[in-house]
Amino acid sequence: MKKLINAPEDVVDEALAGMAAAHADLIRVEAPNIVVRRNAPRPGKVGIISGGGSGHEPMHGGFVGMGMLDAACPGAVFTSPVPDQMLAATKAVDGGAGVLHIVKNYTGDIMNFEMAAEMARAEGIDVSAIVIADDVAVKDSLWTAGRRGVGGTVLAEKIVGAAAEAGADLATVTALCQKVQDNVRSMGMALTSCTVPQAGKPTFEIGDDEMEIGVGIHGEPGRTRMKLASADEITDMLATPILDDLPFERGDKVLAFVNGMGGTPLIELYIVYNALKKILDGRGVVIARNLVGDYITSLDMAGFSITLLRLDDEFTRLWDAPVHTPGLRWGV
Repeated sequence: MKKLINAPEDVVDEALAGMAAAHADLIRVEAPNIVVRRNAPRPGKVGIISGGGSGHEPMHGGFVGMGMLDAACPGAVFTSPVPDQMLAATKAVDGGAGVLHIVKNYTGDIMNFEMAAEMARAEGIDVSAIVIADDVAVKDSLWTAGRRGVGGTVLAEKIVGAAAEAGADLATVTALCQKVQDNVRSMGMALTSCTVPQAGKPTFEIGDDEMEIGVGIHGEPGRTRMKLASADEITDMLATPILDDLPFERGDKVLAFVNGMGGTPLIELYIVYNALKKILDGRGVVIARNLVGDYITSLDMAGFSITLLRLDDEFTRLWDAPVHTPGLRWGV
């Protein structure tokens, strides 16, 4: 294992300290390991929080800031944060208008967020929650009951964050988050495994001439392992199940999100995006907005995921709204 770390057990703490030092104008890091928007809480504003295991950076701490999340709860690498973190984050961003929890569909995340929500409600905070479950690869996995929450989470955080920034109430942002979940689908693949620092070796073994289709963001198995194919062929293997699942129809406008898993060069992601555009053009699906880059990673895994969100005027307006976070910024 070759990694730029000091001690495996200190990776998350030291990374959070680095984030706080690099982005002191946007965020602060508080005990017990929560990333909070610098000016939170804001009176009258609905607080938006999310969280999950570390190792997926910039998700979620990199999306804390104006127009997106008010706080994020990073757990240990690939491990759910604990209820105390989620409760502390909820209290840190409560401005009296309630707090929305955006939860990826992983068993530990759901259980711990539910416990935190119950504790927050006992302290008089109005809390709602939406579970993101957009991965079409598998229904159940090693980590989930039902579909995994992946790329749709970032899109939900941006769209819902913009609505909360504009003053929408808790019921409105909760319904909006559910609307994103209802209209978004994702699927990913891997060329290599990732290496968790404390494990010191790859999470799974894969041949030099093999790939995993439908892999999860923790390296959990997908639909199939097969021989390596071309970028165009792989893109079709991911895009077709996504398009057929909703289903996306001719004339639909979409946000096309090509996400790197942490070890994929940007030049390769643009090759994938080019292939995806050709596939969508052939189906009469219009790319109205796009996002290409590393936004939900799996440490150093080589691979990518595709997420498609069916857009309407409301989604488009909120996507275009200004955002200023460590990991996403435009319009400011």
